[in-house]
Amino acid sequence: QVKLVESGGGSVQTGGALRLSCIVSAENGLLGTVGWFRQAPGQEREGIALIWKYSGREFYADSVKGRFVISQDNAKNMVYLQMNTLKPGDTAMYYCAASPHLETTLRSRGFGYWGQGTQVTVSS
Repeated sequence: QVKLVESGGGSVQTGGALRLSCIVSAENGLLGTVGWFRQAPGQEREGIALIWKYSGREFYADSVKGRFVISQDNAKNMVYLQMNTLKPGDTAMYYCAASPHLETTLRSRGFGYWGQGTQVTVSS
């Protein structure tokens, strides 16, 4: 059983920053990858950042590279997404997701466990 709970969303102005947090609870601890995805109204879900749980290897979408940073604290079962230089185009519901595998792409297909999401709104 895996449970993910996101927090940290909110409303900011263009150029602002937010840090999202995700508590990742797994009964057997065998998770390979945790990722952050987002979905804006009327748009497809977009994978934006992944981190391998044990090695810490990171992957980013081009749309957020250089602005967002994914990190983790395995002792606290936490994964974070630091979002800097936010733009109105970053407005979306943000989801934390987990996969038992070492994912190397930002496609959501391999992620079987999802949180409920946290809303991020960036105003101009």
